[in-house]
Amino acid sequence: MSDDHAAHAISAYSSRINTTPHLDRIAEGGIRMDAAFCTNSICAPSRASMLTGTYNHVNGVTTLDTHLDNSLWTFPQDLRASGWQTALFGKWHLGHGDGHDPTGFDHWRILPGQGHYHNPVFIDSEQGIVERGGYVTDLITDDCIDWLDDRDTERPFALFCHHKASHRTWEPDAAHFTMYDDVEIPFPDTFRDDLAGRADVVQSVRMKMLDLDPIIDLKSTVPDGLTLDEEIDWRYQRYIKDYLRVVASMDDNIGRLLDYLDEHDLTDDTIVIYTSDQGFFLGDHGWFDKRLMYEESLRMPLLIRYPDQIGPGSTSDQIVTNVDFASTILDLCGLEIPDHVQGRSFAPVLRGEDPADWPDSMYYRYWMHNDGAHACPAHYGVRTRTHKLICYYNDPLDQPGARGPANPIEWELFDLVADPLEVDNLAGRPGSEAITAELRAELARVQADVGDTPYPA
Repeated sequence: MSDDHAAHAISAYSSRINTTPHLDRIAEGGIRMDAAFCTNSICAPSRASMLTGTYNHVNGVTTLDTHLDNSLWTFPQDLRASGWQTALFGKWHLGHGDGHDPTGFDHWRILPGQGHYHNPVFIDSEQGIVERGGYVTDLITDDCIDWLDDRDTERPFALFCHHKASHRTWEPDAAHFTMYDDVEIPFPDTFRDDLAGRADVVQSVRMKMLDLDPIIDLKSTVPDGLTLDEEIDWRYQRYIKDYLRVVASMDDNIGRLLDYLDEHDLTDDTIVIYTSDQGFFLGDHGWFDKRLMYEESLRMPLLIRYPDQIGPGSTSDQIVTNVDFASTILDLCGLEIPDHVQGRSFAPVLRGEDPADWPDSMYYRYWMHNDGAHACPAHYGVRTRTHKLICYYNDPLDQPGARGPANPIEWELFDLVADPLEVDNLAGRPGSEAITAELRAELARVQADVGDTPYPA
């Protein structure tokens, strides 16, 4: 798993801006899931949902400040109890100490908080604080390979390789430092989106190119003499090139792990899953970061290779979410799924089956109202195969710099077939009454189905 890696920065997902040959190996040997979504596009909550198989209002990890209670059930605990050797290396981001350390692992070595790209400190389950020189992506991969070398080859294993990349502040290693120096990265189709017609709170978020810190994010002062548009373009190029450089390093290291499986005759019997904790805006709508329910943030990359059950080069557009991961992994491993788990196994989908009762919609809720840095509003919504309805349920005047009159609830409605780039908000538009009523009812249904409550509660 990576952090903040958008699907549209993977060549298996037809990226226009980079190539990822080793991630593509997973897709070529298995399945590319085209409708995998997170239920809360922020790091800790998404990771908690993957581990527990529950929505954030159930597992309690609704924001970055609500850490995972390690007395809760997680699927690695069942793997370990059933004989799997288990280990976790890299980013945890669910708290440390005081009841928040990883559970269900024979061994773990995690980054404290976000960790550092260069010369990172780790916290080890046996050694405590470990200071190391080197590049974080290489070191995490080294740890994974060392653990594989030392494992009991007579027992199955479950290895969690969790990279810090491609999280802000996008600091490349020496091998990729000058990559893309001589090219201009293509601009997204919506890079100049003026956000006209979108909710007031969306127009007020602080995730634009001008919100990137020149020193911390862009590693340079802004050149003199640029027009505003030229500065925005310059900022995008600085941002996206470093982002893609850390992705390239991660891709190379994933290749090292895949090579290890090949060299040790493990490929045919090993389930390989690649995902990220959510998507990311790569200049789309003029933004960086995530949080919003727009496609680039909502959509997760999900590539799975398992020669025993998954046909090579396959794809699926069935809707799955991060809440479904725990059930699916247990199912693929032949273990029972506990009754309390909310997610549903999509193992049949991976095998090419088409279950008649498969869900046609998914529920999303972002809880971190106006975090101070990004000014993103709290919201929830429903996405179907063809439409998306989003409810921003807090006063836009709570947002610094917000525009427009006080309006406690705002809506956005997108037709994803006619408007896949989500630039035309149909909410309140004449002619949208029927689809709005249908989606309002579906939102109420999925919200009740997962046990969440509407605003105000």
